[in-house]
Amino acid sequence: MAEKVKASRYEALMRKLEGGQCVLIDGGTGTEVERRGVPQLDGAWNGGAALTHPEILQDVHADYLDLGARIVISNTFATGRHTLEPAGLEAGFELYNRRGVEIAVAAREASGHPQALVAGGISHWWWLGDPPTDAVLEANVAEQAAIMRDAGADLIMLEMMSSVDRMLACYRGARASGLPVWVGFSSGPDEGAFEFEDGVPVLRDGDLLVDALAALAETDAPVVSVMHTDVTLIDACLDVMAEHWDRAIGVYAHSGRYIDDQWIVGSSIEPEDYGRYAERWLGKGVQVLGSCCGTGPDHIAHLASRFSAQLSAEATPGS
Repeated sequence: MAEKVKASRYEALMRKLEGGQCVLIDGGTGTEVERRGVPQLDGAWNGGAALTHPEILQDVHADYLDLGARIVISNTFATGRHTLEPAGLEAGFELYNRRGVEIAVAAREASGHPQALVAGGISHWWWLGDPPTDAVLEANVAEQAAIMRDAGADLIMLEMMSSVDRMLACYRGARASGLPVWVGFSSGPDEGAFEFEDGVPVLRDGDLLVDALAALAETDAPVVSVMHTDVTLIDACLDVMAEHWDRAIGVYAHSGRYIDDQWIVGSSIEPEDYGRYAERWLGKGVQVLGSCCGTGPDHIAHLASRFSAQLSAEATPGS
């Protein structure tokens, strides 16, 4: 019965997208729990809240749901085995990922919005040591996605995909779970530079965006998002996607300064300014809209209010 409910919930959302509606997702979670006082894990960023401060993490998810988000992403961006192992935290791998999803599910169940989806967030990112091989990455992601599926995730959200080969390894691993897999790539030149060389969008590791889209076109990924990318670079990415991607498109951009593994509080774009960017993005066909690191509930509240006409009835506050 639980699997039927999960499938029905996901299918209902996909019907909205196929019908041309827009869906609001959440804002930054890792940076938001840190802003609320949760310390980072040494060498593994902000994945520890599920075990050390579960009530704060659930409150963050609940706040986004109450504001109108209809997809919340588990705070598991930095809890891959390839991330935890170099930091000496591998023993917590199963628990970080299971509890990360369970807390998001609990927030959904308490929210009064049973049709909201919980996405299991997975990345190939790492902070310490050498990057995993593609084979190791695929196996790690397969294990992580299976834990998330069993904990109640409705779909897997691959995040900060920064190279074509790693993206495909993650996709294969995540798809083995049997859950739908959405892909979020991060685009941009070197950290701190906010324009593309010759105006050509690339992923963080230098692969051309058009090549990433061509590779994903060979998969069954239903939604591709530009995420954890500076707001100033999104439009150029969307212009490429308009020509080379014929399925649903999402955007959840980041904003602010990141220094010594810390997002600087107060350095992010104001919600109203983020909304002005988002208005252009929606005009370019974006159907899944949220925000990422450095942003928070104020940004999602502004998007929900500003674009209430474009969002489905179930995605507006108070529904």
